[in-house]
Amino acid sequence: MPRNAVRLLATALVAAMVVTVAPAATAAAVTPASATASDPFYTYTGSEPLSSFAPGTVLKTRTLKYHLVGLPTPVTAIQLLYRTTDAQGRPSANVTTVVRSLTGDGSKAVSYQSFYDSLNPEDGPSRAIAGDLTLGGAIANAEAVFLAPLLLQGYNLVIPDTEGQTANFAAGPEYATNTLDSIRAATRSAETGMNPDTRFGLMGYSGGAIATNWAAALAPAYAPEVNSKLVGFAEGGLLVDPAHNLKYVDGSLVWTGVIPMAIIGVSRSYGIDLKPYLSSYGLEVYEKLERGSIVDALGHYPGLTWKKLAKPQYADPNSVPALVEAVNRINLGSAPTPAIPGLIAQGNGGVLEGTFSNRPGIGAGDGVMVAGDVRALARQYCGTGNGSIKYQQFDLLSHVGVPVVWAPLAMSWLDDRFAGRNAPSDCGHIPAGNSLAPESPVPAS
Repeated sequence: MPRNAVRLLATALVAAMVVTVAPAATAAAVTPASATASDPFYTYTGSEPLSSFAPGTVLKTRTLKYHLVGLPTPVTAIQLLYRTTDAQGRPSANVTTVVRSLTGDGSKAVSYQSFYDSLNPEDGPSRAIAGDLTLGGAIANAEAVFLAPLLLQGYNLVIPDTEGQTANFAAGPEYATNTLDSIRAATRSAETGMNPDTRFGLMGYSGGAIATNWAAALAPAYAPEVNSKLVGFAEGGLLVDPAHNLKYVDGSLVWTGVIPMAIIGVSRSYGIDLKPYLSSYGLEVYEKLERGSIVDALGHYPGLTWKKLAKPQYADPNSVPALVEAVNRINLGSAPTPAIPGLIAQGNGGVLEGTFSNRPGIGAGDGVMVAGDVRALARQYCGTGNGSIKYQQFDLLSHVGVPVVWAPLAMSWLDDRFAGRNAPSDCGHIPAGNSLAPESPVPAS
């Protein structure tokens, strides 16, 4: 990528990230979406049961203008309702958005996984692109700074609602099926200009990295025909072992709101009820965030701990069997090794965002994600047959700061994969990380 383009992208990223982490500054310009919940496009109304369709089958199609902060742009977007699979293995319907290459080249595409991180389905990228305005949807709008350079370079863009239509926050396996079936749908629709031979790169940061990595890990078994067309995955700010992350952010200044968000997300995803384990205060926070987004959580609960959310006898989160089972199901350390090259970037300057934790066995991170976990996962991939893993750790950057350097690196790395150049490798040079072994339950006190 030209040096000037890198500079411009970095500048735009800084501005966008400021907007997304300072929602109060934009709240006056954002109004709740009133029609999204009743938008008939999102509902499958066919006479045949969803189970009768293969994953990736296109159920509905519509074409509209790509909107930014509610305003239509000259860019055309194609939205597809398609059949996929939820966290519990049940058939479900989801939406993805396709923007065709400006050059008309249907041979290459990037599946971009958004970091919209929300418990509200109305905050999904497809809703923002369709013109709906929500506070949580501001993130999907800001991510246009990632998408525009890719489009200008001739890539088709596929942007799935990774969390599905019930906003199953943090459910990595469901993020994966939504992403992989989105690619299937995009290549089966005549309107997109793509076909089953279209090659794809996967790209995502933070919540988008969850979808990106899980998709790369599950593709060989869940969607082998998609896996054969993947050139690589580029990600940053990755959630690996959720049990570690909950302990890492415990008591921090900014990121503590992800604790109740994760509780709600795993409850919803796997159909479990964690409310009986929560204190009266925990229930109060739970109810406030049931349809909240990351912008409702960031900085709103400084110093919050698991102990404040739980009843006294459940002061150790591992004393809640259902929670232990759920976090183990979304631990990437127990997932298969991707068969494609990967670029993994991670910050380690979490003190810049008010996370000072450095517990034994967990260590430091970028403020919300644990660097030792990400190193361990990269080393695990190297040791289990994938020698094409590039790992970069930025010790002086936090979670919000890393995208400024990660985005241009990711785009350049993907360019090389599409060009057929040999993937670089840091295998053998990645520092040791944490144990990613599953959590074990302990008795309640």
